Amino acid sequence: MNDSTKILIGKIVAPQGVRGEVRVQAYTASPMDFQHIPVQSARFPDGAFKFVRRLNPTSDVIIARIDGVGDRNAAEELRGTELFVARDALPAVGDDEYYQADLIGFHVIRNGKTIGILDGFQNFGAGDIMELDTGDMVLFAGAAVDLEHRTITVK
Repeated sequence: MNDSTKILIGKIVAPQGVRGEVRVQAYTASPMDFQHIPVQSARFPDGAFKFVRRLNPTSDVIIARIDGVGDRNAAEELRGTELFVARDALPAVGDDEYYQADLIGFHVIRNGKTIGILDGFQNFGAGDIMELDTGDMVLFAGAAVDLEHRTITVK
């Protein structure tokens, strides 16, 4: 399911309570976006994902319900499930704007030299980190993105 027509928007990280709800780590600009995004996953049918609430006002974690998941054990089975949205369901980006998924495959440059090719992004809470094909991880904050030349320049 993780192809160029799908964008990773979150991940089920834990069960929530005993009635089958799950905690979702949101990768979107706002966790509240999940209220309107048509969430897809290989683990459940389209339309089964239901936004319940944000965990708390400052958290990037939301609580959701999945149709057919009625208890904590079933919710636990979904731990680690990646959540996607179809690319064409997202709003168009403006000039000099991009989705991070658009940057995959860009050359990452430091001091005029390519240090690797961007494989993906990670965020452990302190900001976005670029994961390179070399295995290195580089902070994305302050990076200059050149969409035309498919490069990202870092300090």
